[in-house]
Amino acid sequence: MHAFDYATPQSVADAVVLLNEHGENALVLAGGTDLIVQLRENRRRAEVVVDIKGISEANELSYDVSTGLTIGAAVPCYRIYGDAAIAAAYPGLMDATSLVGGTGIQGRASLGGNLCNGSPAGDTIPPMIVLGGVARIAGPDGTREVAVEDFCTAPGRTVLANGEFLISLHFPTPEPHSGAYYLRFIPRNEMDIAVVGVGVSVVLSDDHSRFVSARIALAAVAPTPLFVREAGDALAGQAVSDESIQKASEIAQAAARPISDMRGTAEYRTHLTGVLTRRVLNGAVQRAKES
Repeated sequence: MHAFDYATPQSVADAVVLLNEHGENALVLAGGTDLIVQLRENRRRAEVVVDIKGISEANELSYDVSTGLTIGAAVPCYRIYGDAAIAAAYPGLMDATSLVGGTGIQGRASLGGNLCNGSPAGDTIPPMIVLGGVARIAGPDGTREVAVEDFCTAPGRTVLANGEFLISLHFPTPEPHSGAYYLRFIPRNEMDIAVVGVGVSVVLSDDHSRFVSARIALAAVAPTPLFVREAGDALAGQAVSDESIQKASEIAQAAARPISDMRGTAEYRTHLTGVLTRRVLNGAVQRAKES
């Protein structure tokens, strides 16, 4: 590990000044479960690491039925799934936050850090996409908002420019008769990283017989987490049936662009995309019926 300075700004403005001053030589620490490993292994270098855990906005965790859910970039996973109201309203998010590493990792890892790490296999990113998450970013020119599906631009790369950092994430209140679900497949004898991950949210009609809308996102099958808009659109207005779910899973499968690596071949990942999409859609439908 190379030597670096460590800064703990107490305000958004102070963090922006530090980040703008050091440019690409500054790195932001939210949870640190990815960053610290990368620094120790010399995969990343920094002149200064800017720890944002002292910034109040980065630690906000609030949910109101009228305004939705706000999660600061430094809020660890255990605080999210440990809140009964949030867990009940956003079960798809609970699926992901409760499986990020082990209990010790969940005490540090944050949604914001997971998103900014930019891994195509990030488990929390598909649920954030399908739940309509919006990232609030601060920088030298003020704040801006970016939909989560547009945040990652390449493996390990995001829309964040020099001097910018992620403050928080916002999710709208789930609609009536809605449900969300996340599921992944991993080779447990090798590593705790998804071979394929699928997140889904659905809204059903009042009688639960038809899809009003749906959103489907994939992990580990493209250079970035993948929002398959056309797969969800294909369900809108359709009957809740094996046939409509099969069609959507085929569209998702066709959108996958996986590679072959030690975790699985491209062909295997493509097949799993269809299998998991069917399972996750059925799980989301069941949750919508129970909501």
